[in-house]
Amino acid sequence: MIPTQRNSEIIRSEAHRLGFEFVGFARAERLETEARNLEKWLSRNAHGRMAYMENHFDLRTDPTLLVPGAKSVICLTFNYFTPEKQADPEAPKIATYAYGEDYHHIVKDKLKALFQFMKTEIGEIDGRCFVDSAPVMEREWAKRAGLGWNGRNTLTIHPKRGSFFFLAEIICDLPLLYDDPIRDHCGTCRRCIDACPTEAISPEGYFLDASRCISYLTIELRDEIPAAFKGKMDDWMFGCEVCQEVCPWNSFSERHSEPAFEPHPDLLTLSRGDWQELTQDVFGKIFKKSAVKRAKFEGLKRNIAFLNDV
Repeated sequence: MIPTQRNSEIIRSEAHRLGFEFVGFARAERLETEARNLEKWLSRNAHGRMAYMENHFDLRTDPTLLVPGAKSVICLTFNYFTPEKQADPEAPKIATYAYGEDYHHIVKDKLKALFQFMKTEIGEIDGRCFVDSAPVMEREWAKRAGLGWNGRNTLTIHPKRGSFFFLAEIICDLPLLYDDPIRDHCGTCRRCIDACPTEAISPEGYFLDASRCISYLTIELRDEIPAAFKGKMDDWMFGCEVCQEVCPWNSFSERHSEPAFEPHPDLLTLSRGDWQELTQDVFGKIFKKSAVKRAKFEGLKRNIAFLNDV
C-alpha cells in the first residue's frame, strides 16, 4: 500500500474512533474563486460589525500562510443534533449547538488527539488544528474535501446528515489522497430563503447578509439590536435554526452521541417567565461551560428584553 493511501486510511479510521462522523481531504492551495467571493461579501458590508472578518485576508484564503509548506487540509464533521427541545413552547429559544458544553473546547481536544495520533503513527508532521476560531474558510474547505455542498442558506449540507454538525480542520504538510467535491443538491428548493424571519438570505440564495441574521444579532452584535427587527426574531434569544429546521436534508439528521453536548438538567425546563426573571447566579450555573457565555449575562438579558418589547 502506498504511503499516502495508508496514511489517509489510518487518519480516517482514528477520526471515526474519536467521534468525528465524516472525514475528507483537500489539497492545500490558495482559494482563488473564494477570495473574490469574500471580497464581494465584505464590500457589501454583509459582515456587519464583525470587523475581524476584514483582518488577515491572505491567511483566510491561503492555508500555506497559516502552515508553511502545507500540502493538505483535513476536514471533519462532528454531529451535535438532538431531537430534544425546550419544554415551554413560549420560552425564548436557544440554538441546539449551545445546549451542552462549548464545542470549541470539546471538538478541539479531539482534534488535538487526532493530530498527536498522526505524529505518533506516521512521523514528524507540521500542522495546526482549527475549530471555528481562526481565519479559515471552513465551509469552502469542507466543500472541497467532499463533506457536502454549501446550500442556499450558505451552510455546509451533507446528503446523509444535513447540516447539524460542527466543522474542524487540520492543516498540515502531509500529502494525502484527496477527495472530490459533492455537487449541489439544493435544486429548486427555496425553503430556507422563504422561511428566514429577517430576510438575511438573498432572494437567489448562496449569499447571507450576516448583519440581518438572527445569530449575528443575538451573539455577535454588541450594540443595541436595531428596532427594525422587532417582531421578526421568531423568539430566538441565542442563535437561530430556522433555515436548518425547514431544510429537507435535515430529515436525515441523527442524534449525537457526545455526552458533553447533553444540556444542563435545568436548561430545557425553564419557562418563559423563568427566562424573563433570569439571574446572574442561574445564568452562571446553567451556562458555566456553554458557548452562551460568549453573549454574557447582560447580552442574553438584552436579547430576552428585545423579544418581550414588541
